[in-house]
Amino acid sequence: MEKDYIVILYYKYIPLEKPEVIARAQRTLCETLGLKGRIIFAKEGINGTLCGEKEAIQNYISETQKIPEFSNIVFKKSVGHEGTFDKLKIKVRSEIVALNLTEDIDPNELTGERLKPEELKQWIKSGKDFHIVDIRNDYEYVSGHFKGSIGMPMENFRDLPKVVSKIHDLKDKPVVTVCTGGVRCEKASGFLKREGFQNVFQLDGGIVTYMEKYPAQDFAGTLYVFDNRITMDFEKNHEVVGKCKLCQKQTENYTNCADATCHDHFLYCGCELNSSQNGIPFCSDSCRNKIEDIHSGS
Repeated sequence: MEKDYIVILYYKYIPLEKPEVIARAQRTLCETLGLKGRIIFAKEGINGTLCGEKEAIQNYISETQKIPEFSNIVFKKSVGHEGTFDKLKIKVRSEIVALNLTEDIDPNELTGERLKPEELKQWIKSGKDFHIVDIRNDYEYVSGHFKGSIGMPMENFRDLPKVVSKIHDLKDKPVVTVCTGGVRCEKASGFLKREGFQNVFQLDGGIVTYMEKYPAQDFAGTLYVFDNRITMDFEKNHEVVGKCKLCQKQTENYTNCADATCHDHFLYCGCELNSSQNGIPFCSDSCRNKIEDIHSGS
């Protein structure tokens, strides 16, 4: 009998005096339940995504909610499979999402107003004058995004301060920040407010919550996720918006550059443009030329 696997996505910004102690206890709990995924702890809170059998996931939720600081965490669930994650990673870091500001943002003190999915839907339907700003990485944005949204040219979340000037003309207009599950928007919306943006909102629950309520409507394409599923769709007949980086053909498949030092992660349809000898593509001519020069000894 095939087993049901569930993926949970969750976070909470809350002061933790000894995150390393909680991290050790959580590792023991996850290992006992056979869960895989990753959890990041910091003195500012918890940010996690795990996959396991349905009963094990429910047991994890029940045990975690017994911790006073985590009693009201919202766990977002989706369908996974046995290989969604390769292993369990639990880390203690300085931030649960790295923005690396000189003066950090505490979302409990400074953050954008929460906008429920139903409210955003009404804004879109009514034609309200506002802008959706997608603060995910650029490689996430290309596979799927809200129609008409603004994608930020970022390889990492910590790039936000470098590119915020792109939307400075929106400082006096309503701006709704969106991300996968909400954790990045908590800080990003607070950062925008500190930068002088006057009407800043954040999509409560993130894109994943909106897509569950309104599949294949205002969000075009697939939702990028940081596990072996790579992307999620909520409707089989969804619009394909992703384009192969090499030939521009529509695709939803990702690959990594054949140059192992490049780390570029991009959409690739399987075309033979810029392919290496083993069929893995280079993301650019510069990467191809670099490897060819190494092999030729030049």
